[in-house]
Amino acid sequence: MSYEKVETELEVQTGRRVSLKTQQRLVHRQNFGLLDSEEPVSEMSLDGGMIRLRTPKGEESRWREYKALNLGELEQGMAWFKNNDALIACANLLKLAPTVDCLGDGHDGVWSLYEQVGHPQQRREILDWFHLVENLHKVPGSIKRLLEAQSLLWQGKVDAAIALFTDCRSDEARCFRGYLQRHRERIPNYGYYQAEGIPIGSGDVESLVKQISARVKLSGAAWKPEHVPQVLAHRCAFLNGKLAPELWFQSGSARI
Repeated sequence: MSYEKVETELEVQTGRRVSLKTQQRLVHRQNFGLLDSEEPVSEMSLDGGMIRLRTPKGEESRWREYKALNLGELEQGMAWFKNNDALIACANLLKLAPTVDCLGDGHDGVWSLYEQVGHPQQRREILDWFHLVENLHKVPGSIKRLLEAQSLLWQGKVDAAIALFTDCRSDEARCFRGYLQRHRERIPNYGYYQAEGIPIGSGDVESLVKQISARVKLSGAAWKPEHVPQVLAHRCAFLNGKLAPELWFQSGSARI
């Protein structure tokens, strides 16, 4: 919840008043740490979220992107604002499994970041199935053709799917053909992957972004750019279970 609401709730429940400014100072004083895991990381997904920046009174709001990384079955995630180098460094400091499933949507920025994690033989890049289907169904025309293409793509038959749209003149069909060409190496036999228990969707990181948004997109919330990284780190520490009272007090970090 917002610092303002915490101030009210804390006073009602404990009789202690901690001003919103004090809360903010405590958050910005804290070191929340990076992602860590004793187990090898075998799955990660990457996506972007938006945060509203504070602007001078009378100016329009500005929304800017941050990047979020989720570690799948390890149920840990973290977000970075305008600091791709830190994201890459954090990912490379993790104990990576011999094969790491790297999931994402069709955004080129996602894959350019993955290119700098681990080594090519270690990464198994997978285009999110649900984004693929979403883009497919933006192409106008025969429903029968769309369903046939969906069936082919589920089996990883990219060339056959592209061939179905070679006679389509629409801009949407042309864009979709290009999309398939760019990501052909990331389009596997989804049916086989699913049967083998290999992930085919980046829903984990999309869920992380939604949970971050539940805090940073509260009604009327706007953030100073220099405060955004710590706000994101605070929210992710909470979502990762690193703000449990017993852990906080053991670390000597508690100040209230």
